Amino acid sequence: MQVTFDFDSRSVLLDRIQQQLIAHFGRIVRPANKRRDPVWTLVQGVIGARSKTAVSNASTDRLLADYGRWEAVAEGPLEALIKYLASQTFPDLSASRLKDCLSEIINRRGAVDLSHLEEISTAEAMIWLESLPGVARKISAGVMSNSTLKRKALVIDTHHRRVVQRIGLVPPKADTTRAYDILMPVLPPDWSAADIDEHHLLMKRLGQTHCRPSRPDCGSCPVRGDCQMGRAAGKQRL
Repeated sequence: MQVTFDFDSRSVLLDRIQQQLIAHFGRIVRPANKRRDPVWTLVQGVIGARSKTAVSNASTDRLLADYGRWEAVAEGPLEALIKYLASQTFPDLSASRLKDCLSEIINRRGAVDLSHLEEISTAEAMIWLESLPGVARKISAGVMSNSTLKRKALVIDTHHRRVVQRIGLVPPKADTTRAYDILMPVLPPDWSAADIDEHHLLMKRLGQTHCRPSRPDCGSCPVRGDCQMGRAAGKQRL
């Protein structure tokens, strides 16, 4: 499957897909009360590998409520943190990564404090975040986009990446970082941070419902006419 779009056609295509998905699923807008501070969002991302969002949200809230401050999480024993994260898919890994991440922020900032991110560009902030243990592109983009910072950064999870690979917007083997670097420059220029966030939520919904990892439902997919895989599936049925 070859990527054949140029800059202009990809921008137009992304905008058309957005409208098709809104028509199919309705608007998916993140409420203001779902935007948490950047540290909470970072913690949720670090412990969230392969875990459902609701589970990671609950674990993050429980950690802050019981420990009282993020510094106490970093300073506490690893074994206790593993028990707190027992509901996560990988509690041992989640606990180790979180402790290392928070400890490194304390080393650099004197406390678990990300207020400096408000004063620098989105690109600079993501580079800083990705230099922390356990933080890659999905998490750094999530901190910038999903938190109260509300910056223009496209979150790409496994569902989203699978969809854009099958559409043909990114190469089939592109990882999250490469997909981000390809897509961010070609997002419609008039899209706001909220539009970019909604785009991710819509693409994620598409990946969960129609564009599943196995047995994708191309026949009823709302964007099948703009998808390389969908068009190929249609030809096979003829």
